[in-house]
Amino acid sequence: MFSHMMIGSNDLDRSKKFYDALFASLGGKPGFQDPKGRLIYRHDGATFMVTKPIDGEAATHGNGSTIGFQVTGPEQAHAWHEAGVAAGGTAIEDAPGVRSGGGMSLYLAYLRDPDGNKLCALHRMPAEA
Repeated sequence: MFSHMMIGSNDLDRSKKFYDALFASLGGKPGFQDPKGRLIYRHDGATFMVTKPIDGEAATHGNGSTIGFQVTGPEQAHAWHEAGVAAGGTAIEDAPGVRSGGGMSLYLAYLRDPDGNKLCALHRMPAEA
């Protein structure tokens, strides 16, 4: 478990529009900037941050990494996905839905943010009786 995650962005204004829409779909508040100019979002006890790269180079997305956001159910995952696409993200992989494996079922929705970072909303489905 991570207490926080920070990613780089080449355009903080574009990222703010995108992530404000994503977090609003989860019932969250818009991001705010700290004194160093980083965007900060809080959700479910964790902190998610977006910043211009500290080395001055162009931001690049994590090769093969996925940032997961736990949601409360399929409806919230679907709303998160729709909000992300409407705010400039790209739908990737399969359409949002249930995937089973390893003895559990998850409701998953995948996006790429405008900087190419892979994002996933996920909800653990109740075990069948």
